[in-house]
Amino acid sequence: MARTPARPSRRGFLKQAAVAASAAVAAPMVIPGSALGLDGATAPSERITVGGIGIGNRGTYDLGCFLEQKDVQFLAVADVKQARRDAVKGIADKHHGNGDCDTYRDFRDLLARDDIDAVLIATGPNWHATAAMYAARAGKDMYCEKPCTKNIAQSINLVDTMRRTGRVFQVGTQRRNLPHFAFACELARTGKLGKLKRVYAHPMGMSAMMSGWLPAEATPDKNVVDWNMYLGPASWRPYNPALLDGFNFEKGGGLVGGGVLEWGSHCVDLCQWAVDADGQAPVEYEPPANKQIVARYANGVELIFREEGWMPLGSCPVRFEGETGWVETGDSGKLVLSSPELLAGREVAEIGGYPATFHVRDFLDCVKTRSQPKGNAEAACFAHIACHATNIALALNRTLNYHLAKHEFVNDDQANRLRSEALREPWRI
Repeated sequence: MARTPARPSRRGFLKQAAVAASAAVAAPMVIPGSALGLDGATAPSERITVGGIGIGNRGTYDLGCFLEQKDVQFLAVADVKQARRDAVKGIADKHHGNGDCDTYRDFRDLLARDDIDAVLIATGPNWHATAAMYAARAGKDMYCEKPCTKNIAQSINLVDTMRRTGRVFQVGTQRRNLPHFAFACELARTGKLGKLKRVYAHPMGMSAMMSGWLPAEATPDKNVVDWNMYLGPASWRPYNPALLDGFNFEKGGGLVGGGVLEWGSHCVDLCQWAVDADGQAPVEYEPPANKQIVARYANGVELIFREEGWMPLGSCPVRFEGETGWVETGDSGKLVLSSPELLAGREVAEIGGYPATFHVRDFLDCVKTRSQPKGNAEAACFAHIACHATNIALALNRTLNYHLAKHEFVNDDQANRLRSEALREPWRI
């Protein structure tokens, strides 16, 4: 039988405790360098923990922009598709050198975690605003792909939600953080072109269509593809795989925005910035004529949607015209100016394409400082309102007047009905 050790006396216990305490004082405490931010690592107190919602093709690119930032730790992904959940987990685990990225079918389970600071929302447009408002109510900051709203009413609701909750919101209009676009907008906004007269957006097509139905096919198991969750707030329709990756799925009161909203959410956003109208939108919208649509701000500046021409500067070109000068730029990174004097000796970096790295960095910095990023909710939602109103004028083929204070069209019930759409339960916010 094993002998039970004798219980130490009080004096013996105190002696052992004293020896242990002395050893603890003498022994150095070993703290990993990564916990102190040494050797290029970011200390935990400076890290931003991120989760992803709906990470497909575009979202995977955005995820790469987040992961290249040393202060980002990606913890979890939520997606209705099992294949995407698994793919994103593989990317995150490989980058971090662990197996810690969790996966969820329902994004609400991800939002319930208190160890996630911010979320990347890269679903289809049908989900952008709804997911963003859920995230805000859960206390998360968010980087949300565009178009970020489906209609005017949702735009108003989204910006009100961000004001009320105080969350940092950045829409994926990354051109706001590219130097040539920023410089062109600065010239227009600060009077360097003289009194501003016209700003031109090239939305890559102007069309207004109704989203349709496709023949029903066998619905997959919801753990493979959660079709009901994919539909979310949109009207129900039978499963068809061709709808599963439809980018222009159900937005704008049943109107598919085509190029007006897809590229317009970029180029109109830049025009809004040039006009210094981040909290405003045009008040008059004309129907299309000569392959153009003209909208007017209250101060008389014209916002012109142009369907054809002047694309040598790359995709998403914009042109700003004042009484004494003009500037054009696009995704080539180049600037064309009415006069070289407009540069005033400045050198503007020429960055071709439209990388999101700088935009992601802007967002992360604002998460830390609690300041407003370049593509904040106010800027994003009013640019979207301009696109939605233009799309309604295009669909109805008549001039519309918009009351900014009331956010309604003047004396036009049909146009006002297109400001919103019914949402399926339980996704009303």
